[in-house]
This record gives sequence, structure tokens and C-alpha cells, in this order.
Amino acid sequence: MASFIVIGGGILGASTAYHLAKQDVKVTLIDRQDLGQASAAAAGIICPWISQRRNKKWYALVRNGAKYYKQLVKELEELGETSIGYKQVGAIALQNDEKKLQKMLERAIEKREEAPEIGDLKILSPDQTKSLFPLISEDFSSLYVGGAARVDGRAMRDALTSAATKLGAEVIHGDARLQDGNVLVDGKQLVADKIILTAGAWGNEIPSTLEKDMKVSFQKAQIMHFQIADERTEDWPVVLPPTNQYLLAFEHGKVIAGSTYEENTGYDIRVTEEGKRELLENAIDIAKSIENAEVKEVRVGFRPYTPEFLPVIGNLPGFETIYFANGLGASGLTAGPFVGAELARLALGKETVLDISAYAPN
Repeated sequence: MASFIVIGGGILGASTAYHLAKQDVKVTLIDRQDLGQASAAAAGIICPWISQRRNKKWYALVRNGAKYYKQLVKELEELGETSIGYKQVGAIALQNDEKKLQKMLERAIEKREEAPEIGDLKILSPDQTKSLFPLISEDFSSLYVGGAARVDGRAMRDALTSAATKLGAEVIHGDARLQDGNVLVDGKQLVADKIILTAGAWGNEIPSTLEKDMKVSFQKAQIMHFQIADERTEDWPVVLPPTNQYLLAFEHGKVIAGSTYEENTGYDIRVTEEGKRELLENAIDIAKSIENAEVKEVRVGFRPYTPEFLPVIGNLPGFETIYFANGLGASGLTAGPFVGAELARLALGKETVLDISAYAPN
């Protein structure tokens, strides 16, 4: 039986382990449980179609990632995973410039030709917008995108990990290193046919011991969680303001505001007053009534990036049996499960959905 070791248990590593385990091979998933793991902190917005980012390789990943969720959710539910954290609730992209709103609609209609999962598209008045997300201020019209969804990164990661173990994967919590082609976990040697590195913001560590610089960088993100009293929030859509901030809601009155984009912080997991102030001010700008809500917590995570902000997927240069995937950045929860499926296919020698050579680490 072929054997695989996946190092890094965020949503990408968990998805890779799950998709390998489906193929009846031996799978070991190793995670150090570092504080600041992006998947554990993040609340995901599955709505890539209205982005103005022009990179076609990036868009192919996120478009396929968004499409793949329905199949994946069905599979996980059939395996008995009930706390997945995913729900299609739609999105409202806020705008108070009618011309920009119309342009946004036209771009989305054009993209819907190859991505019908975008769903219903319509421009909403300020009253209609507020009726869908009652905290929103009265001066925003919006574009409604029916196919958009939300996902709790921690819940999805845990569901994928649990599903992998049900299919026979082993999960080890420890510090993995490579030595003479094998994996050492806290001094214990593990042997596998292939090794897959999905360590996110810590992605440079193991390649550097092999004299490979994978140029992984990261941004610190702080994300604020509010508790909203006396509101049924479970069906509220994702809110996308004109800036790169967002609001999204989950069950039981939980509303999340994100996020900061902080450079050159190192692995500083502290919640800062500056970060809290930025999050609160940006949330109040679009939803003034949120200033009266209870702040339950602020989570911190590190988003990993690779050069040109384009994810890399493929063999570690010079090592045929070591695979490397990283750099999903702010798109991690949209693309992560799909990229994990692609990475598993690549490691198994199977045909991938995309031309993965376009994302090769070299």
C-alpha cells in the first residue's frame, strides 16, 4: 500500500489528507498546532466572482474552489460530519455609486456564463439591502449574489480531519522534521513513499533544511466577533463593502468583522488595541448599530503568501517525492479544499482538473 505523510494540518493539509484517504492509501497527517494558524482564525467568504483581480491563474483556483464546495459538503455529511460550518446564504456587495454598481452587475453576469453557480444576480435598494442584513446603514444599495456562501474555517478544517480519520488516516500532533528522506516527529521516525508540505505561514521551515527558499511570507490578520442580541442571524448574507473589509453572520447572533492586513509583524499572536480600533471603526462605517453589540473575542491568524500573491502547487524543486503547496492567502477558505483535492491527485499520479504546472513552485 502506498504511504503518504502530510505536514501541516490547516484546511489545505486536512483536505489533502482527506482526499488521499478516500483512495485507500496509508495517510499520516502531522500538525504542530501552532497558534495563529490561518484556518483556525478565519471566517470565509465564498464569493470569488465579483473580484476585480485580473490574474487568470488565481481566478481558476477560486472559481473551481467555490464550485467544489457543494460536492465536498455532501460527501462530508454522508460521512456523518454535522458541524461543517458551511452555508449558502448569498452575499450583498455594498455600493453607493450607481454606475459602479451597474458595472459590478455586468461583470458578474459575464462571469456567470462559465460559472452558473453564481446564482441569482440583482441590484437591491437600500431598504432591500437592510432587510437582508438589518445592521447595515441606510445609505447603501447592493448587488445580491445568490450563490455566495460563508464558511467557518475552524469547523471545516476539523470536519475534513475527522472525515480523513474515519477513512483510516492517522493524525499526529507534533513537530515534524526531515532527515535522510524520512520524517522525524519529536524524535520518532516515520517512513512514507511521498511527503506533502502544507505548512502555511511556516512553509519555509522544512524546505530551508533542504537548502530551498520557497519565499513564503505572511500577513497578520485580526478578526472581531460580536454577539448580537435578539436577532436571528443564521440566514443573513455575507456583506462585502467597497473596501477589503467584510461582515458575515453565523447562528446564534454571531457576527464577524474582518479583517486587518498587517505586514512585518513576525509570529505575534497578540490582539492589539490598534487592530481592535480598526476593525470596530470599519464595521461601524457600514453598520453603525454594531457599536452597541458585545465584543465576544478577537482571533488572530497568519495568511501565507508566495510571490505575486499566486499559490504554488507541485514538487519541491529537486525532490520528486516531496510535494509543496502554499500561498493561498486571503483565498484560503475558498480555494483550500479544492487545492487539497488537486494536490492529492497530483501525488497519486492522477489527472488533475487544472493544469497544475501553471502553479509549479519553480
